[in-house]
Amino acid sequence: MAALPICITGEPVLHSVAAEVEVIDDALRALVADMFATMEAAPGVGLAAPQVGVDARLFIFDWTDDDAVRWRGVAINPELLVSPAPVGDADEEGDSEGCLSVPGERFPLLRSERALLRAIDLDGEPFEIDATGWLARIFQHEYDHLDGVLYVDRLTHPYDRAAAKAIRKRSWGSAGQTWLPGRDHLED
Repeated sequence: MAALPICITGEPVLHSVAAEVEVIDDALRALVADMFATMEAAPGVGLAAPQVGVDARLFIFDWTDDDAVRWRGVAINPELLVSPAPVGDADEEGDSEGCLSVPGERFPLLRSERALLRAIDLDGEPFEIDATGWLARIFQHEYDHLDGVLYVDRLTHPYDRAAAKAIRKRSWGSAGQTWLPGRDHLED
């Protein structure tokens, strides 16, 4: 297992709909192992294949909730059903979200409180998780990556402008930019 470079916003694979996974094989298992190593080094709670430059509909997650329940897994070719999003303004602290493909930046974003994830695991077995709260947020964030959407694309005023300014300031937004967790420390 080795940490992989993480693509920064502007890389085309981050802004395109990912391809369905056709085969679960040793190469896919190795990719998933490397993705877990990457996410842990970053650190993060989720990582989608497009974030490491792979055009595939899969994401991983690893998060422990307030009841000390660890949610760790792989979602291959997922479907995500979400409850209606709340109306109003995002809370700057409680709704603050970040992304390893926009490292070091955090902005508030309203997300649906509940999400139903249906996917296939690495053994080819279907599973379903009815998530609420932060886990639902993680699923929505990672699923968006599979559709070519970054969380900064969903921001509303004034956070959309702040995100665009931060991206311009760091000269991001074009192809070929990556960072390596454990070496570059852009997440700080």
